[in-house]
Amino acid sequence: MSSLSRELVFLILQFLDEEKFKETVHKLEQESGFFFNMKYFEDEVHNGNWDEVEKYLSGFTKVDDNRYSMKIFFEIRKQKYLEALDKHDRSKAVEILVKDLKVFSTFNEELFKEITQLLTLENFRENEQLSKYGDTKSARAIMLVELKKLIEANPLFRDKLQFPNLKNSRLRTLINQSLNWQHQLCKNPRPNPDIKTLFVDHSCGQPNGARAPSPANNPLLGSLPKAGGFPPLGAHGPFQPTPAPVPAPLAGWMSNPSNVTHPAVSSGPIGLAASSIPAALKHPRTPPTNLSVDYPSGDSDHVSKRPRSMGISDEVNLPVNVLPVTFPGHGHNQTFSAPDDLPKAVARTLNQGSSPMSMDFHPVQQTLLLVGTNVGDIALWEVGSRERLVSKNFKVWDLSACSMPLQAALVKDPAVSVNRVIWSPDGSLFGVAYSRHIVQIYSYHGGDEVRQHLEIDAHVGGVNDIAFSHPNKQLCVITCGDDKTIKVWDATNGTKQYTFEGHEAPVYSVCPHYKENIQFIFSTAVDGKIKAWLYDNMGSRVDYEAPGRWCTTMAYSADGTRLFSCGTSKEGESFIVEWNESEGAVKRTYQGFRKRSLGVVQFDTTKNKYLAAGDDFSIKFWDMDNIQPLTSLDADGGLPASPRIRFNKDGSLLAVSANDNGIKILANSDGIRLLRTLENLSYDASRTPEAPKPAINPISAAAATAAAATSAGLAERSPSVVPIAGMNGDARNLGDVKPRITEESSEKSKIWKLTEISEPSQCRSLRLPENMRVTKISRLIFTNSGNAILALQSNAIHLLWKWQRSDRNSNSKATASIPPQLWQPSSGILMTNDVAATNPEEAVPCFALSKNDSYVMSASGGKISLFNMMTFKTMATFMPPPPAATFLAFHPQDNNIIAIGMDDSTIQIYNVRVDEVKSKLKGHSKRITGLAFSHVLNVLVSSGADSQLCVWNTDGWEKQKARFLQVPAGRTPTTQSDTRVQFHQDQIHFLVVHESQLAIYETTKLECMKQWVPRESSAPITYATFSCDSQLVYASFLDATVCVFNAANLRLRCRINPSAYLPASVSSNVHPLVIAAHPSEPNEFALGLSDGGVHVLEPLESENKWGVPPPAENGSVSSMAATPPVGAPGSEQAQR
Repeated sequence: MSSLSRELVFLILQFLDEEKFKETVHKLEQESGFFFNMKYFEDEVHNGNWDEVEKYLSGFTKVDDNRYSMKIFFEIRKQKYLEALDKHDRSKAVEILVKDLKVFSTFNEELFKEITQLLTLENFRENEQLSKYGDTKSARAIMLVELKKLIEANPLFRDKLQFPNLKNSRLRTLINQSLNWQHQLCKNPRPNPDIKTLFVDHSCGQPNGARAPSPANNPLLGSLPKAGGFPPLGAHGPFQPTPAPVPAPLAGWMSNPSNVTHPAVSSGPIGLAASSIPAALKHPRTPPTNLSVDYPSGDSDHVSKRPRSMGISDEVNLPVNVLPVTFPGHGHNQTFSAPDDLPKAVARTLNQGSSPMSMDFHPVQQTLLLVGTNVGDIALWEVGSRERLVSKNFKVWDLSACSMPLQAALVKDPAVSVNRVIWSPDGSLFGVAYSRHIVQIYSYHGGDEVRQHLEIDAHVGGVNDIAFSHPNKQLCVITCGDDKTIKVWDATNGTKQYTFEGHEAPVYSVCPHYKENIQFIFSTAVDGKIKAWLYDNMGSRVDYEAPGRWCTTMAYSADGTRLFSCGTSKEGESFIVEWNESEGAVKRTYQGFRKRSLGVVQFDTTKNKYLAAGDDFSIKFWDMDNIQPLTSLDADGGLPASPRIRFNKDGSLLAVSANDNGIKILANSDGIRLLRTLENLSYDASRTPEAPKPAINPISAAAATAAAATSAGLAERSPSVVPIAGMNGDARNLGDVKPRITEESSEKSKIWKLTEISEPSQCRSLRLPENMRVTKISRLIFTNSGNAILALQSNAIHLLWKWQRSDRNSNSKATASIPPQLWQPSSGILMTNDVAATNPEEAVPCFALSKNDSYVMSASGGKISLFNMMTFKTMATFMPPPPAATFLAFHPQDNNIIAIGMDDSTIQIYNVRVDEVKSKLKGHSKRITGLAFSHVLNVLVSSGADSQLCVWNTDGWEKQKARFLQVPAGRTPTTQSDTRVQFHQDQIHFLVVHESQLAIYETTKLECMKQWVPRESSAPITYATFSCDSQLVYASFLDATVCVFNAANLRLRCRINPSAYLPASVSSNVHPLVIAAHPSEPNEFALGLSDGGVHVLEPLESENKWGVPPPAENGSVSSMAATPPVGAPGSEQAQR
């Protein structure tokens, strides 16, 4: 809810209190959760109204929200229990024990037993701890002192204990001001008007009894301020006059508050969201609805939900008896059957090879579909003949011309996603916006002829949207990005023309448009702000808030007359709204979304008539003139939770992203005929018709209107603006990447045969189900119970898969034989890390799981969050950056002690219970990339991006030893190479993982006992881990190969090629970033991939192991015998 909506609730609370609606006041306090009335709470506790006490508390917190809340409820229920015992009401006491106190037994069983034993005492005061318990009244008073301290310390009550300082009858004053304003707008204003109702706008009757026309319906009012109106000013203060006049529709968005003092409204941000009081203090227009402030909600479909202007002088207050305002009944409830002109039939199914992120049909050749994917691939499809005309993997055309931040980012993490693809208005060019800094512009010459045109290092961080426009009849490219800017580039030579600064968060989308001879750009940022820019350097003309206040895109209808936006909040609430341009206000809010959308919903418009959005595993359609959905289609199933969608120009085809890297083409009857005409044509015949000329010609001003609508920024992705972490900090040298690894030497194979797994039939592999758009998997772990897998994505969202108990899986253990469920609590919330104010290029995700699987501690560049694994609720956040956490590890003996590796190279030893840093360890020179405790040696081993290993004593936290990694000759590590560490089961030796090697170290001497190095021509290592019994090491490589080693001597025993677990349709860029070993099945492991997939792998049941261990001596470089349980010193050259 917006800040102004929140303030309105306070005004209503004040009004109800003044009118003596006491019960209603407290009910609203509880239901809104905005103000906790401590006085009321104290009265109810003193009176022993325990049911009301808990009911009131429930509006602000639940028992299991955090430790403060748990303590609050425990104290109340304990007091209730003791009072029943004091009255010798044993049956009541037993009931309280079972119903109210039993819940705490899971957290402290001993305490619950002790409470239960009180039933056996004649007087519970015989218990030593309760010996000082007095009478009921004094006991309640003592408890209240404790409760108040807990409530004040509870972060959930923060900012809710103080009622704002308001003048008396503030709501009455605002309504009187509104009536004054309405009266000023009367065509024939009468002195001493008779105000009889608030249900409709006031208007003094004309002499013949006819009503004056509503000013809102008078088109002249858009540009002619009436007496008493407010002149249009720049949104951010006095601007110099612009060379071109501001168009009247945009002027409505640009008007500023008057200079009349109006603290209650002007003190907060003026939002233009439907769920706020937007467009406040603007041109004096009267919306044709009741004068009450209206708010869209999931169960209301009032058509005219729009903001209300409230700015007027306090000088004249009409005598009015203010009554509680009620709202008219709902409208537009009728249902519709789907019109025949909607594309509903699945006419084509295409396999892209990686997950489609953005799609756009050619504006002339309407069966040509441009696609960009989550691994940086782009493709051009002729959907009529089902041919892929063009397919290109991501590649920087000229790395030397790129900025150093981009070069460093690509070395640190070469994974790149496409955020947006779009055609120019005439189809002679198309643009690609990537998640890393750059945009690429290609020229299209018909058929499969695509040429490189421009490469622009556009933004620091991700480029989130791209569009074409024609200011001054010159074709331009507009981009926006994580660096909070919008930039305009010449589409012919790539020179930068404008940089628009003013957003305070990453810019998510742009929407250029053309109206009344004026070109302008709308932009939206992830903090929900909407701004508008003219092609000058005079700043934003608009500063309003969009519904949802997170990821929002805007688009005009094809004829350029109607403006819509679609957005999703961080909580998953989605909105499509139509804007009243002349007022800068929401005209209507469309209904029918899932209560909590899974992912960011995207939308499109067609035929100047229909809206479509991907939501709830389907495509939903609306008539633009009706807020109720027309119909919903599942496209024969197989759609993701929030599919990406795109109409072709005439609306006969609709491209929809599908699961398993698919694209479905839906068609109406015209579309089916169009596809059939192309179906049997040869490739050569279908490549040339109407191919646009390669020359980039300025288009006419008349055509620009339609062109702007075509290139309006409709986002086809989840927010890349969320800070994206490096793949577990992995650094790669792109020059080392090779397509496949070398075969074993024939001489060696005579002695011993390496097990090669290349076919899916040679192992058990399962890709876990995905219900939402997933980004790359940054962290992965099996729960300690072994029946679930937890993943942390690079967009800071956690995914949890659980295996259910069944006849085929009686112990509910994780297995590749049975698919699990992607689990969410009934509340629908997601575990999402704080990512505020972090740079995606620098964020390093990390998490650690408590031993009982109850809590996960996690960070993605922002504050560290503690989540409840059952409810997904955030229990606490702490340690705001800088510095940011890069690695987390629980102390093996005390879950309250956490070692936190930081990006400033320090390690902080933090006590959760007392919220205090106990020690700060300094010894590394770069960020911490690994931490591991040994409970046998009482040490902590750390590793960093500086390739250094350090050993710390956990008693006094002194550094005992330090050593730099032995980097093999010929293997120069990149500047940000990660080094990870993991203790062997014996707690004396540990595994070291670096892109250049695997090594086993002995801890007390910090000596390398065994080392395995890939050949120089082989792909770098991306991750490695011990099996649960420490007998195997699983390692993944940048070419998607997975190798299984004997841990005792680091000798290769089995190689799993990508073809064994990745379908042939998957892009060759996809590779594992993380490996997790099952906690009790030594031969089971899971892979987290760069395309967001998670695969569980097990050997065939008939084999029950990965390959055959090599003999101790078999002609390898190192022939030293292995010394149990790890290996003898030495180095073994890779046999890959």
